[in-house]
Amino acid sequence: MKLLPVAPLLLLVLTTLEARPKPAALKCRTGPLDIVFVIDSSRSVRPFEFETMRRFMIDIIGNLDVGPNATRVGVIQYSSQVQNIFSLKTFFTREDMEKAINSIVPLAQGTMTGLAIQYTMNVAFTVQEGARPLHKKIPRIAIVVTDGRPQDRVTEVATQARDAGIEIYAVGIQRADMTSLRAMASPPLEEHVFLVESFELIRQFGKQFQDKLCGVDMCVERDHGCQHSCVSTPGSFYCECNPGYQLNADRKSCSPIDACADGRHGCEHQCVSARGSYSCRCHAGYYLNQDKRTCSMIDYCSFGNHSCQHECVSIPSGHRCRCHRGFTLQPDGSSCRATDLCNGVDHGCEFKCVTSEGSYHCVCPEGQQLQADGKGCSRCGAGHVDLVMVIDGSKSVRPQNFELVKQFVNRIVDLLEVSPQGTRVGLVQYSSRVRTEFPLNKYHSADEIKEAVMKVEYMEKGTMTGLALKHMVEHSFSELEGARPLSHNVPRIGLVFTDGRSQDDISEWARRAKESGIVMFAVGVGKAVEEELRAIASEPVEQHFSYSADFTTMTHLVENFKLNICPEEGRGETEIRSPCECEALVQFQTNTVAILQSLTERNILWVLRGRARAQSSPQLGGAASKLLPGEAQGLAAGMGGGDSRGSLCWPVNTVRSFKR
Repeated sequence: MKLLPVAPLLLLVLTTLEARPKPAALKCRTGPLDIVFVIDSSRSVRPFEFETMRRFMIDIIGNLDVGPNATRVGVIQYSSQVQNIFSLKTFFTREDMEKAINSIVPLAQGTMTGLAIQYTMNVAFTVQEGARPLHKKIPRIAIVVTDGRPQDRVTEVATQARDAGIEIYAVGIQRADMTSLRAMASPPLEEHVFLVESFELIRQFGKQFQDKLCGVDMCVERDHGCQHSCVSTPGSFYCECNPGYQLNADRKSCSPIDACADGRHGCEHQCVSARGSYSCRCHAGYYLNQDKRTCSMIDYCSFGNHSCQHECVSIPSGHRCRCHRGFTLQPDGSSCRATDLCNGVDHGCEFKCVTSEGSYHCVCPEGQQLQADGKGCSRCGAGHVDLVMVIDGSKSVRPQNFELVKQFVNRIVDLLEVSPQGTRVGLVQYSSRVRTEFPLNKYHSADEIKEAVMKVEYMEKGTMTGLALKHMVEHSFSELEGARPLSHNVPRIGLVFTDGRSQDDISEWARRAKESGIVMFAVGVGKAVEEELRAIASEPVEQHFSYSADFTTMTHLVENFKLNICPEEGRGETEIRSPCECEALVQFQTNTVAILQSLTERNILWVLRGRARAQSSPQLGGAASKLLPGEAQGLAAGMGGGDSRGSLCWPVNTVRSFKR
C-alpha cells in the first residue's frame, strides 16, 4: 500500500502494527459510534472498482460492535445527486447491512461532493434518521471516499458540518484532489486525510483505518500535550479545559474565561467575572433585584426613622427631607416653616400679590379684571368673550341652506377681535351625534376660523339638540378646550342654531348651561319650535331668542339682538354681572346686529334685482313680475314703509310666524 503525501509514514506504522503483537490494553474497543459512509459512485468509478469499495465498507463494519445501543451505521452514495442506501436507524446487524451494501447500484454521473456533505449534515446525522442526541456525546463520524475532484464547493459546507460536531475522514483514491480532501477533513489533518494509490490497496488500507475507529485510548498512546485534560476519540484525541477556562489557539493550552468581556451579561451596574462565570453587583445604595441583573435604589425612608416633618426622599447615600411648596427646610434638616412666597419670588403682579399655603396669586382692584397672563390688570376688553356656536346639521337643513349657515357664522367672526387674549371662538355641529369642529383654543385669528368653517362637512341625519347642549356644557366650555377661568370674568356665550324640533329632551342641559354661567342665545329657522328656543335662551328670554321663517330671511333676526343685556343704572335693580362682563356682552350684541343688518340689505337687493330681471324677460311674461305677499311685506319693511322701527327690521308677525 502506498499513501500520499503521508504514505511513507503511514506504511511504516502499518508494517510495525502488523509485525508486532498488540498488547491486551490496545485491543479494539469499538463504540458506541454513529458512522455514515459517504461513497463516490460517479462515472469515473469503474464497476470492479466500486466492488472494492463495497468490500472496504463490509470489512470495517465486520470489526465493529453494531447494535441500537452500540455502533450505528448508515450508507449514502452520491454523484450528481445524493441517494440514501440506509440510515442509522435502519439496520442493527452486520448481515442486514452487508446485504444492503451488496445491493447498491452505482449512480454513474457527476461528482457533487459538497452536496453529499450537506445531506450528511442536514439529514443523515439527524435524530429523526437515527443519530443519537448531541448531549449523549456519542461521536458522529463521516467517512467520505472519493476518486476525483469535486464539481462543487466543499470548504464552506465541510466547515459547517465540523462545527455541527461531525468528525470527517477524507479518503482519496487515485485521482482524488488533495486540496479538496484537506478542505473536507477534521483537524489534525495528518490523522484525517488519506490518499490511496489504487482501488486494489483500499481493502488493505481498511485494516489500518479500523484501528482509528476502534476505542484505542489515543490520549495514552500519544504525547497529547493538553494542559488540562485529553479526550480520546476513535483514532484521535482533543484537548479540553477545566470549567472557567477556554482552549487557546494552539488547541492545547488553556486560559481563564472573562465572562464579562463579551458585554452580554446584562448587568445594570457591574459585572464580576469568576472562573468562567460571572455575577452582577450593584453600586452602593442599591440592591440586586430577583432577576440577578437589575438594581433598585434602597428605600431608606421606608425604615421609618427619618423624622422628616413633610416628605422623606431616598438617595443612594441615605435620605434627605423635603418641604411642601411654600415651606422652607430649617437648619435641623427635618422641620419646615411656611414661606411668604410674595416676598420671596418675583411674582410680577401689577396690583397685589396674595400668599396662600404653598402658592400665591395676583388680584386686581375693584372694577378691573385679571388678564390672561394671571398678573396684569385691565379695564373692560373691547367685547372679548368665549363664544361657542352650536349649529344644526340635521337632514332637514339641506346642503344649500347649510352653506348659508356657515356664511352666517363667518359674518359674525368678521366683526370679532379674535386672538388668544381677545375673543375665542369654537364651533360644534350636531345631528344624531355631536362633533366638535374646532375648540376655543384651536385658532387664534379670524382668517383661520373662517377657513375652518368653510371646510366643515354637513352631517345630515337626526336632531339631538339636548345631546349637543350636554356636549357644549361638559366639553366646549372646559379650560381643557380653551375656555378661560371664570375668575377672569370673560363672558361665556353659547349660540344655538336649529331648524326643527329636537328628538331628545333639552330642558335639563339648557338649565345646566345657564346655571354654569353661560349666556345662551337661541336662533330658530323654519320648523324650529318656539317652546324649545325659549327653554334654551337666557333671561330675559325675549332678548335672547330669535326666529326666521326660512334660511333666506334669517338675516332679519335683528330685533332681539338690539336689546341690552345688562341692567341699566338707576332702575334700582340688583347688579348680577361685573361691569366688564356686561360691556363685553353688549359689544357682542352690537357686532352681531351689524352682521345681520348687512345680510338683510344684501337679501333685499337680491330680491329686487331678481324681479327686475323677471320683468324684462319675454319668456317669463308679466306673471313673473308680481311679488309674493310675504316678499312684498319684506320689501316694504326693508325700504322703511309701513314700520316706524326703521328700515332694517321686518314686521314682527313675519319674523315670528311659528307653526303652533
